[in-house]
Amino acid sequence: MKKFQDKVVLITGGSRGLGKSMSLGFAREGAKVIIASRKQENCTALANSIVEQGGQAIGIAANTGKTEDIDSLIEQVSAAYGTVDILVNNAGTNIAFGGLSDLTPEQFDKMYQINLRGPWHLAAKLAPTMASNGGGSIINIITVGALRPPALNGFYAATKAGLEALTKVMAQEWAADNIRVNAIAPGPYRSDLVDASITAIPGFEEGMRDSTLLKRIAESDEILNPVFYLASEANTTGITLIADGGYMAGA
Repeated sequence: MKKFQDKVVLITGGSRGLGKSMSLGFAREGAKVIIASRKQENCTALANSIVEQGGQAIGIAANTGKTEDIDSLIEQVSAAYGTVDILVNNAGTNIAFGGLSDLTPEQFDKMYQINLRGPWHLAAKLAPTMASNGGGSIINIITVGALRPPALNGFYAATKAGLEALTKVMAQEWAADNIRVNAIAPGPYRSDLVDASITAIPGFEEGMRDSTLLKRIAESDEILNPVFYLASEANTTGITLIADGGYMAGA
């Protein structure tokens, strides 16, 4: 029996980067994977690839910064599977890198909508159905920067720190329904966002690598071990699991 045989797993931002690794990883472990991301063609391409490899997956376009997209996503998931056993709130954006005095309210609003309001809305709408089906697991992907906020990355750190706070509240409010809610704080991992930053910013790769005790940037598939642990039936809720290669330990 595979680890997540026939479990319904919804992954936002599931077509690229860490989300893609999660989608492929859960599918290999027997899950019915719902890949949600902004572009339908990317969701469909990955879902088709999983199906061709013998897995189960569907792709649904949804911008998690828009409540109407989230509501539509939930309706389509309900029609396809009836419930969700595991939700991974992975979608996020970081469009505002710079000093606080140089950033704009419009940038803050967009990051707040995607990084904080969207994960809350999706989890809150799914929780009652999860409860009626015996419970489930919610995993919110934050960042190690939420725990150790760096200069010039304030909006991203703030919105992800807010998601960590909501994680703890969700865990308290939904524990009686057997819904476990945890967060993962990744450090440097290979992803589309990180690779783009490496290309655009001189010294970025070296800085990320040297900030960790292990002196390397993790491959995207390495996120699966912490994700699988929290998605399992482990007696764990309300925690933030740090997966950062020793970034925090070297602070």
